[in-house]
Amino acid sequence: MHAIWAGDDRHPIPNQIECIHQISADDALRLIHQNNALLWRGDYHQGKQLLTAIKKRIHHKAKKHQDFHKHRLQQAQQSRLFQRILIEIQAEGHIKNKRAPNVAPALIDVFGQINKTNILIPLHLLLGYIGAYEWHKTGVIIPALNNQRIHVPYGVFSPVRGEYLQLVNQASLPASCHTAFDIGTGSGVLAAILAQRGIPHIIATDNNPRAVACAQANIQRLNLTKQINIQQTDLFPDGRADLIICNPPWLPAKPSSSIETALYDPDHQMLKTFLQKVTKHVNPQGQVWLIMSDIAEHLGLRSPQALEQWFAAAGLSVIKKSNIQPQHPKAKHQHNALAYARNHETTSLWQLTIA
Repeated sequence: MHAIWAGDDRHPIPNQIECIHQISADDALRLIHQNNALLWRGDYHQGKQLLTAIKKRIHHKAKKHQDFHKHRLQQAQQSRLFQRILIEIQAEGHIKNKRAPNVAPALIDVFGQINKTNILIPLHLLLGYIGAYEWHKTGVIIPALNNQRIHVPYGVFSPVRGEYLQLVNQASLPASCHTAFDIGTGSGVLAAILAQRGIPHIIATDNNPRAVACAQANIQRLNLTKQINIQQTDLFPDGRADLIICNPPWLPAKPSSSIETALYDPDHQMLKTFLQKVTKHVNPQGQVWLIMSDIAEHLGLRSPQALEQWFAAAGLSVIKKSNIQPQHPKAKHQHNALAYARNHETTSLWQLTIA
């Protein structure tokens, strides 16, 4: 078999690969637990059904109530098992399996080009690429942008959970606000909201090339290029601004993939660095807006006093704190391992100024 491995970087290419046309979920799971990978050669949709059945069995056996770190370890172990069902994609993105779709557009959207040779890819990962491509095309409706859409490709954090965007849209701007920085812009949605609110000069930064390209595309689509300049840089651009906004990762943990860097940040290093440096970039009468969830506090990963202690240490004082309850489905899911924390979570917009 001459094919390039295109699986998740966390999981190396399996040593033992068995070609399968038909198998029960129980037998497949038994082989997977024996360190085998299964290359699915049967009907494409039956392969999807097999993967779904395997996931149900694995989730059913998973512990429902555990601390955050054990939950993360369990997620990593599950991911490793899910990626043992493989599919081969031919050159130019064709799949020989019966009833298989054309996946070339999704692969181009993720990798920027189509493969010129055969690749082996976990079906679980391929389905994620296809789903991300469909979301990218459809876009996410943003009420705070007059129901315009933000389009987000694979590898960039999506504002699909966007209750905090209303907080940004409704908060009182500084008395004189001509310039703003959006740090870690991602999709560009926060910069777009600030531009819609009338701030004439905005610089949005990100160190992820995918995010920079995504933000540029969204800002151009929204006809906001005269107000917003997108820059690829780490944290702050040159100069100072009247308003600096940041939505940092909310959980102090190690990301297990590049897309998770928007969610997890070991020991809140990005947030702490932002706070330590922000007073050198905000104008004396300006404001710093920070979007944070308290889910880390409910998980025992951060003390309730930590944020305000960090603000004070950075020379910042709180003007106002606005709160909103999460609306996403997981916030109401009672059987999730992190259900208690999610059920009690609050998202806040902290408006800060130089003390």
